[in-house]
Amino acid sequence: MLSAEVFLGAGGALTWVPYAIVLPAVAAGLWWLGRLRVAVGGGELRVDDARLPVRHIAGVTVLGPAEKRLLLGPAAQPYAFVVQRPWVPGAVQVHLDDPADPTPYWVVSSRRPDRLAAALLDERAAAGRTG
Repeated sequence: MLSAEVFLGAGGALTWVPYAIVLPAVAAGLWWLGRLRVAVGGGELRVDDARLPVRHIAGVTVLGPAEKRLLLGPAAQPYAFVVQRPWVPGAVQVHLDDPADPTPYWVVSSRRPDRLAAALLDERAAAGRTG
């Protein structure tokens, strides 16, 4: 809309300039707002601001698009922690083993769910928990 408004006030050969500047800026802004930092290290899983110590991880399941859709739909549990991006097809389900926490699992969307699962299991093994 901003490009169209500027376009209406401009004349001549430079009428394309607002579109060349504003549209890429909007696309970059949407990309920046849609990004999410997922990291494994220091004995914890960090998803944006949320942190999960790996000592509470009981297991990890790699989810494809069909499994992700099922787990976020009919099979969803109300206390699950979910961070999903609809345009990312894969996800990881992190099963929890913490009696003090009512959260049964985390679902985190990831472009490389197999690498995230392997990193979680490696970090858990390094922290001294097996299984």
